[in-house]
Amino acid sequence: MARIVVMGAGLGGMSAAYELRETLGKGHEIVLVGKGETFDFTPSNPWLAVGWRRQEEITLSVAEHVGRHGIRFDGSGVERIDADANAVVTGGGERIGYDYLMICTGPKLAFDEVPGTGPDGGFTQSVCTTPHAAHAWEAYQQFLHNPGPVVIGAVAGASCFGPAYEFAMIVDADLRKRKLRDKVPMTFVTSEPYIGHMGLGGVGDSKGLMESELRQRHIKWIANSKVAEVHDGEMTVVEHDAKGQPGEAHALPFKFAMLLPAFKGVDAVAAIEGLCNPRGFVVVDRHQRSPRHPRIFAAGVCVAIPPVEATPVPTGAPKTGFMIESMVTTIVRNIQAELRGETPDYEGTWNAVCLADMGDTGAAFVALPQIPPRNVTWTKIGKWVHLAKIGFEKYFLYKMRNGTSEPIYEKYILGLLGIERLKDVKRSS
Repeated sequence: MARIVVMGAGLGGMSAAYELRETLGKGHEIVLVGKGETFDFTPSNPWLAVGWRRQEEITLSVAEHVGRHGIRFDGSGVERIDADANAVVTGGGERIGYDYLMICTGPKLAFDEVPGTGPDGGFTQSVCTTPHAAHAWEAYQQFLHNPGPVVIGAVAGASCFGPAYEFAMIVDADLRKRKLRDKVPMTFVTSEPYIGHMGLGGVGDSKGLMESELRQRHIKWIANSKVAEVHDGEMTVVEHDAKGQPGEAHALPFKFAMLLPAFKGVDAVAAIEGLCNPRGFVVVDRHQRSPRHPRIFAAGVCVAIPPVEATPVPTGAPKTGFMIESMVTTIVRNIQAELRGETPDYEGTWNAVCLADMGDTGAAFVALPQIPPRNVTWTKIGKWVHLAKIGFEKYFLYKMRNGTSEPIYEKYILGLLGIERLKDVKRSS
């Protein structure tokens, strides 16, 4: 009997635990180690931050649900990884040995890289975690009593731009519903070289479509920029030229601000020699396995993926839900193959599919594969995307409550997008 430890109980980790149990059966031990007792559906955080969701609607107890499937859960987190001895040490001090370790931690939020950012000791809000989004909702309610300028965006080094666009559009839609939009100048700031770049070098006509959407909503923007620092009520944003040289500096006043930070690897993972790149992201081969530590696999935001292209201001490559599911399935099948004495030769395709809600409409971005040249590349905007995002939320939470490893994106999202069913995991040639 093998013991597989899954580190992280978020979108990737909890799905991985279920898929391991379903694929490997009851003959092997699955241990899920997360930080905290709840699973949070992160894609709904922008809705939570404006009061369109309650926290209890997008969270659930991890232990209660995974326990029904014979999966052990520890909510104290991983304090340290002893890769040489194949063991993790939990926040509670327990040492758990493993035959295989799946790292699905997500990122460490690097608010410290831009002075004054972040909800803990800074002056900007975040929708990166559900507790952050709940904090943003408290700040937003205060803002509604005394509205004024809003600044939303992403700092240099950010890699997941979709939630920034989502939140800007959702705030716009919410303020229009409240008849307050005329009192709120809005500015979108981003390290992308142009609006709609998305960390992907553009997807179809994403530039034209997203610029048009911002214009229609009277949202000004400053692209190719760095947020230099934030003080209470004012943000310094510096535009850069095509060579990355600093130019005009803007002092933007705000009554409410939300900035996505750059990501890093979590401390326990980044500390392992030979496991990560300089930012602390896990280096993996095409089978999602660490070349230096072959008993360690990784999936999701914690994986090292190079930028799609060099940009004047640093940007990272996003890891979307479809890609994460592909990574998880790749790892599970490779572990299964190895336990059977077979060659573990499955690999993921790393396709990017993203649904971005805009409050009353939405945008769908599809890049297959993520790194150009691509077989499919397009962006479409419509109310159907808003409805699809709501459906996706309900479906994924159903999946987490019931312990199914059914591939959400392939069966649901791609069907809505009218894309031919894909083989998101394939054998190596």
